[in-house]
Amino acid sequence: MESKPLDPKGKLYLIPTRLGDDVPLEVLPISIKKVLEQVNHYIVENEKPARRFIKKVSPSKSQRSLIVHTVNKFTDALEIPEYLNPCLNGISIGLLSDAGCPGIADPGAEIVKLAHEKDIKVVPLVGPSSIFLALMSSGMNGQNFAFNGYLPIDKNDRKNKIKALEKLSLDKNQAQIFIETPYRNDKMVTDLITYLNVNTRLCIASDITLTTEFIATKTIEDWKMETIELHKRPTIFIIQRDY
Repeated sequence: MESKPLDPKGKLYLIPTRLGDDVPLEVLPISIKKVLEQVNHYIVENEKPARRFIKKVSPSKSQRSLIVHTVNKFTDALEIPEYLNPCLNGISIGLLSDAGCPGIADPGAEIVKLAHEKDIKVVPLVGPSSIFLALMSSGMNGQNFAFNGYLPIDKNDRKNKIKALEKLSLDKNQAQIFIETPYRNDKMVTDLITYLNVNTRLCIASDITLTTEFIATKTIEDWKMETIELHKRPTIFIIQRDY
């Protein structure tokens, strides 16, 4: 049973998870295991992966003791504020994403926003973010960058967006980061090679932290000479045009 803290309110712990099927404590600090063993209330993106993750990191923890709420596209927005009620009663809560860091390219940001509004202490824990690991590895501007989420699906809209991001990267000396649904990765690569200037640099970072990890930065001219298979592999794309 979790003991109540001296602070009248519990804390909201932002708990990073693995990016794939690696051994948890090879990519996560021991502090995450300690928090998982103390906390029984969780807000998660999807319940089954969250429970599997908790069991993997803390096998002795009783699954029956866990109280789990989900926040995703199926969640009734009116119910979400109630999920933080345990914190108001002195009980801490863990916020978990399906992969990586909560609140970054993740619906958990809404929970963090509500926590601040309710004056609940937010405690971010250290863990892997595919976005930041890709940027670290890209050789592109880590002092000025933007994450753009998903690009449009419509062919013309996507072309225009790619061109606009390339111009932005040149005008502001800014690395432009984005993602794609994994089964559309290969089409994304084709579009980038087709629409970008030959001198623009493109970083492709797939399966980060896994044994199949692939990270490479090349000009579009060089990528045109490559054959790469990214189907269904979680991938981060980063572009930057320098001149």
